Amino acid sequence: MTGTAYDRAAASHDRALWAEAMRGVTPLRERGPAALPPSAPRARAPADKDPPAGPVDPSRFDPGAGIDRASAEWLKRGRRPIEARLDLHGMTQAEAHRELADFVEASHLAGRRCVLVVTGRGLGPGGPGVLKSAVPRWLAEAGLRRRILAIAAAQPRHGGEGALYLLLRRQR
Repeated sequence: MTGTAYDRAAASHDRALWAEAMRGVTPLRERGPAALPPSAPRARAPADKDPPAGPVDPSRFDPGAGIDRASAEWLKRGRRPIEARLDLHGMTQAEAHRELADFVEASHLAGRRCVLVVTGRGLGPGGPGVLKSAVPRWLAEAGLRRRILAIAAAQPRHGGEGALYLLLRRQR
């Protein structure tokens, strides 16, 4: 469609509009167009072996994120054996973030599949607790997300609303 009468008319109209907008503008100094410094080639991020999982959201599970419906149900119902636990109670946000990252990394490297992260419910006058709100965001960060296949809220016997099951990807 390029080069049509419509395109030429639009370009002509744009030039006229620009000329009208620039009427009365005086240049600061007489000089040529500004030269941009040569840009350094951007380094490409190394491709991960594991494709990133879809959005990590503990409140709902997307069956299309690489897990079948039966496995999702097993995780959601707490039927998968929990191979490791991390309790974040009493930690500051910085400590909890670091511990969570280390825990997920170590669990993944150890070949664990299902782990439990206890955040605590944090019910107070200000709403949900800081860690309960922050942990799902941290799990969605690229470094952790690529190791996690699925997330589900824990069953009451494992901490209920104050805990999450993480189904980790198999190590390749």
